Amino acid sequence: MAPISSVTRLQLTGITKAYPSVVANSDINLTVMPGETHAVLGENGAGKSTLMKIIYGSVKPDAGRVMFNGQIAHIRNPKEARALGISMVFQHFNLFDTITVAENVWLGLDKSLSLAEVTQSIAAKAAEYGLDIDPSRPVHTLSVGEMQRVEIIRALLTNPQLLILDEPTSVLTPQAVEKLFVVLKKLASEGCSILYISHKLHEIRELCNACTVLRGGVVTGVCNPAEESNASLSRLMIGAEPPQLEHRPQKTGATVLSVKNLRLAREDQFGVDLDGIDLDVKAGEVVGIAGVSGNGQKELLYALSGEDCRSPKGSITMGQTDVSALHPGGRRNLGLHFVPEERLGRGAVPTLSLAHNLLLTRTESISFPRFAGGWIRVKQLEEHAARLIKGFNVKAGGPQAVARSLSGGNLQKYIVGREIDAKPKLFIVSQPTWGVDVGAAAQIRGEILALRDAGCAVLVVSEELDELFEVCDRLHVIARGRLSPSVPMAEATVEKIGEWMSGLWDNQKATEVQHA
Repeated sequence: MAPISSVTRLQLTGITKAYPSVVANSDINLTVMPGETHAVLGENGAGKSTLMKIIYGSVKPDAGRVMFNGQIAHIRNPKEARALGISMVFQHFNLFDTITVAENVWLGLDKSLSLAEVTQSIAAKAAEYGLDIDPSRPVHTLSVGEMQRVEIIRALLTNPQLLILDEPTSVLTPQAVEKLFVVLKKLASEGCSILYISHKLHEIRELCNACTVLRGGVVTGVCNPAEESNASLSRLMIGAEPPQLEHRPQKTGATVLSVKNLRLAREDQFGVDLDGIDLDVKAGEVVGIAGVSGNGQKELLYALSGEDCRSPKGSITMGQTDVSALHPGGRRNLGLHFVPEERLGRGAVPTLSLAHNLLLTRTESISFPRFAGGWIRVKQLEEHAARLIKGFNVKAGGPQAVARSLSGGNLQKYIVGREIDAKPKLFIVSQPTWGVDVGAAAQIRGEILALRDAGCAVLVVSEELDELFEVCDRLHVIARGRLSPSVPMAEATVEKIGEWMSGLWDNQKATEVQHA
């Protein structure tokens, strides 16, 4: 192996970027050496993603200097960044829904390669790094976790000298995270520099050998994360340790959601058939569903939310009402509020203001008769949005800020807040704290438990086992469109849930019967 160069890989000096409502970066200095895995840590809205986009050429700085491999670099766009050897995996994916995985990857690579060659390279890279993906699948059929695999593979295929990863593990399973870390450590040992953004402090401590901390767009500290604790990193990032959640057991009420033998054929060839799903959620409990991305979570959530109304009669009920064929609006009228995993596009309209995004699920600001269209009371709508922004500590330029202008974590807080504020009878949330900092994650999880304590029935679908263990009373696992029996959290272990993610609960049940 060739020796790693001692020339500084990346040096930022005085980087500043301001928008009309906020200064995203102010006089930022950052140095990254070859072979270094450098964490950029900060709460939502601290300026991390803007800084990474400046390095990648997606955003032009107002002031400052970028040097790459000892030379001044004027990076005007991502194509020039890739030509230099800089690749980036975005938190919000840059993929075209209507074309295949291979075609998406091909767009960013050397055009001397044929689509067939790119397809072979994707398959080889996916096998090498354990990132299972079918190159021929259209992107719109992928789950969020599968889209993230595509972005990671696309970046790795460019053989980067500097790899920027923005929340790369937010929707990966623990096993997939372990595999990814093996890949990243190997890349670093070969001289590739890595800029790593994550809110998972234990990951930063395990993987990174340097860390720059941002708060409010300003560098507030530089440290070696291996020498820090989760608590000390939290203090550097948010000025305090996140509050500890109190998860007190409580008596449950009547069944709010009942799913009986739900069988539903996939809508496209790349989907997953739902096979005999049985699920109950009672008032005053949090039920979790764990599983590897792409095992039927999307199909189940579409059926429960009403986006897919093909469910057999009697298979989904809320209280005494059969809602199997009821559309989302009808289910909302019965008290179901839903947070999808895709923030932009399904949870919020990117180009609409936060105030007008309220109208997707909230009608309090629309005058009667609503069925005839009604009138929007704009002042009331903006006041409502302002209350949510304040109540859920959303960093935004006010109710008129467009959804796409927010950081991922802040938009997540707003969408979760919008649905929780409706005081639902049944709350279904997918990936509740995806890309959210430790303080905001604690806030969202606390709100989920507060809903439960107020008598709401809560269903949480997440690939974060730590999250599920923290908020759930009972836990299921979904694998290949089948749902495991529920297990009380007192009896759940990471080992058992990890085994069940492979669909092995029937084997375990048979073993238990054999030994009885």
